[in-house]
Amino acid sequence: MVCLALTNEGYQCHEAGNAHEAEGAISYAQPDLILLDWMMPGVSGVDFARRLRRQQETRLIPIIMLTAKSDEDDKVRGLDSGADDYLTKPFSIKELLARIRSLLRRVQPQDESEIYQCQGLVLESPAQRVLADDKQLEMGPTEYKLLKFFMENKNRVFTRGQLLDHVWGNNVYIEERTIDVHIRRLRKALEAGGYDHLIQTVRGSGYRFSEK
Repeated sequence: MVCLALTNEGYQCHEAGNAHEAEGAISYAQPDLILLDWMMPGVSGVDFARRLRRQQETRLIPIIMLTAKSDEDDKVRGLDSGADDYLTKPFSIKELLARIRSLLRRVQPQDESEIYQCQGLVLESPAQRVLADDKQLEMGPTEYKLLKFFMENKNRVFTRGQLLDHVWGNNVYIEERTIDVHIRRLRKALEAGGYDHLIQTVRGSGYRFSEK
């Protein structure tokens, strides 16, 4: 049903019944986005998402987790596994399409020449990569977008709502706690280079990027 609806909207879809089939489909034709069910035979969607994030060729492909698990802890677990968005069943095709469009816009490469730098941390827009003292850091597309926004707006405090509007878009239905998950993932990625201290929590307000 989902594949038919997406095909009718002009998307080209490849289906897989389990993680093994999905790996074959991904290697055959690398997708722009992955819709991943939590409950799959064999390897779960959560474990498969973690595997995708560890592999160089799939680490930047955006993932939307589809699941019947609606508890907040389950949502956090799904996002922590590497998913960029989380949609609980039952969901409308209209909402799914809106989230797909939003996520694809968010990760779409842009014709930019900016290079942002703070201490030894460098974000190169043309290459879509982040370097810490000349060593490339691994992070997902949402964390990259979030870091880019922070580096464009150093020393400014942003509430969770403002970050949702600027990074995700104001027409996207995402809970504010999602921001905390992505901030944690961004800090973990920056920690590998020793720059996690640049993402600061401002108690009662939100977050800022600052070397002060």
